[in-house]
Amino acid sequence: MAAAKKAVLGPLVGAVDQGTSSTRFLVFNSKTAELLSHHQVEIKQEFPREGWVEQDPKEILQSVYECIEKTCEKLGQLNIDISNIKAIGVSNQRETTVVWDKLTGEPLYNAVAAPVSPGPSDPVAVAPSGSSVPAAGTPSVWLDLRTQSTVENLSKRIPGNNNFVKSKTGLPLSTYFSAVKLRWLLDNVRKVQRAVEEDRALFGTIDSWLIWSLTGGANGGVHCTDVTNASRTMLFNIHSLEWDKELCEFFEIPMKILPNVRSSSEIYGLMKISHSLKAGALEGVPISGCLGDQSAALVGQMCFQDGQAKNTYGTGCFLLCNTGRKCVFSEHGLLTTVAYKLGRDKPVYYALEGSVAIAGAVIRWLRDNLGIIKTSEEIEKLAKEVGTSYGCYFVPAFSGLYAPYWEPSARGIICGLTQFTNKCHIAFAALEAVCFQTREILDAMNRDCGIPLSHLQVDGGMTNNKILMQLQADILYIPVVKPSMPETTALGAAMAAGAAEGVGVWSLEPEDLSAVTMERFEPQINAEESEIRYSTWKKAVMKSVGWVTTQSSESGIP
Repeated sequence: MAAAKKAVLGPLVGAVDQGTSSTRFLVFNSKTAELLSHHQVEIKQEFPREGWVEQDPKEILQSVYECIEKTCEKLGQLNIDISNIKAIGVSNQRETTVVWDKLTGEPLYNAVAAPVSPGPSDPVAVAPSGSSVPAAGTPSVWLDLRTQSTVENLSKRIPGNNNFVKSKTGLPLSTYFSAVKLRWLLDNVRKVQRAVEEDRALFGTIDSWLIWSLTGGANGGVHCTDVTNASRTMLFNIHSLEWDKELCEFFEIPMKILPNVRSSSEIYGLMKISHSLKAGALEGVPISGCLGDQSAALVGQMCFQDGQAKNTYGTGCFLLCNTGRKCVFSEHGLLTTVAYKLGRDKPVYYALEGSVAIAGAVIRWLRDNLGIIKTSEEIEKLAKEVGTSYGCYFVPAFSGLYAPYWEPSARGIICGLTQFTNKCHIAFAALEAVCFQTREILDAMNRDCGIPLSHLQVDGGMTNNKILMQLQADILYIPVVKPSMPETTALGAAMAAGAAEGVGVWSLEPEDLSAVTMERFEPQINAEESEIRYSTWKKAVMKSVGWVTTQSSESGIP
């Protein structure tokens, strides 16, 4: 019997999407942006002490191998020839810090994760004193608190003011970014100290660890990162696009352990056979795209014009607005970051970034803490039953208010209750809270950029909730646009890889990107009603401020 004929689809591109809770490998058709197959593996978080969150770099790497292998098997079952995969891109959780031995390929310590939502005051969400669980509604992998004393000590040494760091990096001095995690490792882990002394240590964020390992590891692996990930370390000058000598001296980081900084779209190296990867699947395929997850989503949403913005709705929300070739420094508590650089000789583009700490987390809180829903999907059904919050407002400031307020004394409140209020109204108010918080960030972006948004592009798991999307359009009073293909982060990494010089299977010209179809939500209320609801929300926010008079009273920080 003749073997089944392989499907002919043209060039394919793979993307590793390594996140805080799972790893995925996805394969796209470069001509249509269609997702052909993927595989996902959950990864564990470790809590060696209260307030510490770590992940095993070897488990992360093994999960990548497993996802690649399983996706290739699935493609085989679909009669799709994996030799058509012409490039691989990497998208990753940002800031998480790894140090490893370049001679053995062994990590010298677990990956140290980043806390939630950075900002000028850095009000970090923490567990109540004596508790081993994170504070309600806060995403655990971002909660690592061990670097707080490191930041306090560093802040005393800043020449002049905090602007020394921010003017070079676009970032405030904060527990969130990689430099202070690396400083902690150098101060506290003898294996790391010894490896640095003996010139065996390499540092990187997750992208660097993966690319080095996938291109050969101790046998010639390429030690590099891209500009978007480098811009989240607090060691990278976003103007010169180089590691900054003064910053490295300030943090006392030896520059010899840092990866080479490359563009987000160029051939870094080729996949090498690994004993962990059956039959050397994808041996010799170039790894040619690399973007931090939020930048990858911006590219996947095709936000290539000044003033285009995307919002990713997950546990929290991440909003990025493309500010073009100019660095815009925020007056409203937003971060300045590198958006992308799609080629060695291509210009760098910048973005303003703001985050909402509690988005999907508020839905989980209603499910796990109040028990008013059994599954997260039920929230849409409850909200639909009433179609209004009936004057009820929910401010989910479980661990303080983040951008644009930076008010650590705030705590969550539900106000405007009457005898008529029921769980459906509270569910509706919770969805509205996500939308109001998004508007506050976008208002801050508009004030910083001076470019009012014409529409907002959205992605992430919560965008399946149609009521949420309609509410967002109503509250912003601009259209909300959702791509029919939800995997925009992986798509962005695949686009960068496929468009790289020497690969050239993916065109980033606007006319060639029209294959991705969109769902559009238009505002359905008048502008006056939208403004009244927003101003009432702001009144509710003010009521939430000042609940905690001293941080130490409930933080559990000695």
